[in-house]
Amino acid sequence: MTARDYGSYYRSIPHCALREHVIWLSNCVMLNIIKVPSTQWNFSLIIFYLPATNMVADRSSIEGHGLESSAVKDNLPVDLETAAIKAEGELLDHGADTELHRSLGTRHLTMIALGSAIGMGMWLGTGTSLVKGGPASLFIGFLISSSMVWAVSQSIGEMAVMYPVPSAFVQWSTIFISPAAGFALGWGYWFSYWITIANELQAVVTILRYWTDALPTSAWISIFWVVIILINVWAVRFFAEVEVFSSTVKFGWMLIAIVALLVVTAGGAPQGDAIGFRYWNAQAFNNGFKGFISVVPTCVFAMAGSENAALVATEVANPRRSVPKAISSIWLRLGVFFILGSLMITLTVDPKDPDLFGGSGSNASPFVIAFKNAGLPVMAHLTNAIIFVSVISTGSVSGYGGSRMLMGMAHVKMNHKIFGKADSMGRPWAGYIATIGIGGALAYLNVSNTGVEVFTWLSNLVSLLTLFGWGMICLSHLRFRYAWKVQSRHEAHLPWKTWAYPYATWWALIWCIGLIIVTFYLSVWPLNEEMSPKNFFANYISVIAVVAIWIGAQIWYRCPLWIDASTIDLDEFRRFYGNHSEEESVPARKSLVRKLKVIFE
Repeated sequence: MTARDYGSYYRSIPHCALREHVIWLSNCVMLNIIKVPSTQWNFSLIIFYLPATNMVADRSSIEGHGLESSAVKDNLPVDLETAAIKAEGELLDHGADTELHRSLGTRHLTMIALGSAIGMGMWLGTGTSLVKGGPASLFIGFLISSSMVWAVSQSIGEMAVMYPVPSAFVQWSTIFISPAAGFALGWGYWFSYWITIANELQAVVTILRYWTDALPTSAWISIFWVVIILINVWAVRFFAEVEVFSSTVKFGWMLIAIVALLVVTAGGAPQGDAIGFRYWNAQAFNNGFKGFISVVPTCVFAMAGSENAALVATEVANPRRSVPKAISSIWLRLGVFFILGSLMITLTVDPKDPDLFGGSGSNASPFVIAFKNAGLPVMAHLTNAIIFVSVISTGSVSGYGGSRMLMGMAHVKMNHKIFGKADSMGRPWAGYIATIGIGGALAYLNVSNTGVEVFTWLSNLVSLLTLFGWGMICLSHLRFRYAWKVQSRHEAHLPWKTWAYPYATWWALIWCIGLIIVTFYLSVWPLNEEMSPKNFFANYISVIAVVAIWIGAQIWYRCPLWIDASTIDLDEFRRFYGNHSEEESVPARKSLVRKLKVIFE
């Protein structure tokens, strides 16, 4: 029985002289249901009795919750259980209850959030962008995409603290925008997760061929399909520790690579002289403005995965403490690993390097090319190994994300209820089997030439889902804040709020919409290619698919395009916090070493 059920029951009790006593007796039964220790009964019954005499049942109350008369005056939504925990200092959930275990901490959330974004897009995709737009376009593209990630993370942080639910932004979209929006986003994202698993398994084969051709493609796919399964079959804590390790390795190597490339550009490598800004001076922008706008979406895709922080927040022990800490340090990681990393690439790799055009797999990675040209073959091999770790990490995170996406959709009745279940260790087996099973099986399409063609078209379906997802997160945040204001709630009572609202939210949303329009332009008039229907559908079919799903869901659910903000249930799936559990000591002054450690912890 949920808090909403209790609220509906209370409002159904007729108004009479004995009404408050009936409610008090009902609370006695509720205390037994929620298993309040007997030592707390006397206190709890008093707490429950006091607001019972001031119950309100009008429309101004929160759906599923009673309000004290003083709370009504101040527009403060205070329900029975919240009143109890104010004195007890406990942390209480209403709609946020799930079968997942809340066993993760701040470091897990932080490392998975940004660590999962360092993948093939960063290691390999930067080479394509360098060719298309030149060094200045690549660097500016990462500045823009990094600012978008930071802005989106602010929206995620505010909503993840209050609504830490399994499918996160899917459920947020369902609550604050419309069920059709949540349906389109949820199924689109789940599709992208198992496509990503298949992509990463194929990428593993390409990476390993840098060293050996000892085994056929199908054998390598089978081996690392099992590896991804093994990472996910244990308790979520094991998965999280594996991801923390792989993210630490990726961050650490990126830091080493940045320093090494700085030495290379200064002329300290075994081969070559000082480079400086030679490639910037030669031609900072390739292909003019069209080249620049073709690079920015690629930079965004290189940072896809940072939104996974919203999914992980569900299994964090205390989102109110962990999420803000993770969000507060994200700018540092963005600056060091993505912006500085992209800058070093533009300084050390010639956009006209033949390996960027003719290389395959890791051989086309600008990091590998830079080290090989500098006479550092060992660094090139180590970079390839890091790319391998990144690929496995991205595959395992996709298995995790896909299973949670299915679970969250089951909770809002957009999926079969079996996907909403988890075992005693918090593992949603149905979601794991569906996501990792389909993704792994699909990877075998790459064994044949016909299968490769089919797989390419399936991969094209997810090309713009990152922009769609980020945009929906920002739109959900705007709608959430608007509903909060319309229902006369005070910002001071948000568990955590970002100082950058609404400017950061609008910044990211406008860029998402703009880049989707830019991609349409480039799909119709591609860079250095002829116009063709095949090229258009290859680059824009994901938008067409999402719009079609959205329209279909709109018809099925018969819901308005926008949910009326005054009717949004702001307490559905909400997590409530007590006082004492959130108290934090005054932070001690950090040494320089501890300040640097924030990058990795």
